[in-house]
Amino acid sequence: MTRVALIAHDEKKPDIIDLAREYETLLETFDVVGTGTTGKRITEETNLTVERKESGPVGGDTQIGAEVVDGRIDGIVFLRDPQTAQPHEPDISALLRICDVHDVPLATTETGAVYLLDGLAAAAGFER
Repeated sequence: MTRVALIAHDEKKPDIIDLAREYETLLETFDVVGTGTTGKRITEETNLTVERKESGPVGGDTQIGAEVVDGRIDGIVFLRDPQTAQPHEPDISALLRICDVHDVPLATTETGAVYLLDGLAAAAGFER
């Protein structure tokens, strides 16, 4: 089964919820994992089940990175806030690098997220 991670910085949480709503029918067919608050918000505001990791600043990004290394993640949508410095920037950089090393698709913008999810849908034979 396709497994996708959904992550968003605080300023981008409304955007990832909108994206989750738009792709809810597809995401219901995937295993969805997310960092703490993002996963909680998506679960509360959609009908999706999200396996929640820790919050990003306390290790959630690193937990998802470990799943990438283990070959358990097929794609990541990480809507980042480029305008705000993040206290856990080293963890974020490590996650981006791990995705590059393991050739796991990663989208950090809404447009990129649409392409990533559409690509995963096509690979899974899902028709919207």
